[in-house]
Amino acid sequence: MSALRRLAWLGFALLAGGAAADEPVGITARQPWLDVMHEGRLVRIQRDPDNFNQIDPDFAMTSRPCPPYCVQPMQLAPGVETLGELELMDYLRRVTMRDDSVLVIDSREPDWLARSGIIPGAIQLPWNRLHPAQADAESIAEILTLQFGASRTGLLWNFENARTLVFYCNGVWCGQSPTNIRQLLALGYPAHKLKWYRGGMQSWKSLGLTTVPVAKR
Repeated sequence: MSALRRLAWLGFALLAGGAAADEPVGITARQPWLDVMHEGRLVRIQRDPDNFNQIDPDFAMTSRPCPPYCVQPMQLAPGVETLGELELMDYLRRVTMRDDSVLVIDSREPDWLARSGIIPGAIQLPWNRLHPAQADAESIAEILTLQFGASRTGLLWNFENARTLVFYCNGVWCGQSPTNIRQLLALGYPAHKLKWYRGGMQSWKSLGLTTVPVAKR
């Protein structure tokens, strides 16, 4: 909102007898915030209290070239659940409650994380680390076993005890997390253990929700 429009709105509020102070901004009418664990510390997820807050310029663009920035479908594959913000928060709550069967993954490349931060409770795992054209097979296998909880006997994968993975990237125009989900499905990862926050960082930012800076490694 421009400065002129903001002044006009404030003037209207004063004339109407309303307070010029910001109105409360909850996540829902009954949930003002959500406390989650992120890298060993408690972080409060809440919406920006400034009623005039605007989305970051990185996510204000409407017409990125396609390809590669093409609109993704609502459902990636049969059995893969598409999530909204509240459903994602349910998984972040489970992570905070030390539910080791769940992992929330930011699939974006490091430069995006440096610019916009990460959703508290998520881990960094760039999409290319799971891509067979950009990572060697043993490195991918190590992620599947050590981070995702899968097991392997020879060439056969067993996902019975594998974690439920919740992926997100930049938004509906971003193909990074969809690529990872499709690759995991091709390996036999159960569809019901793969979740996708389709709106990604763009939707998260559009609601003024909390992000945290990414620690330098």
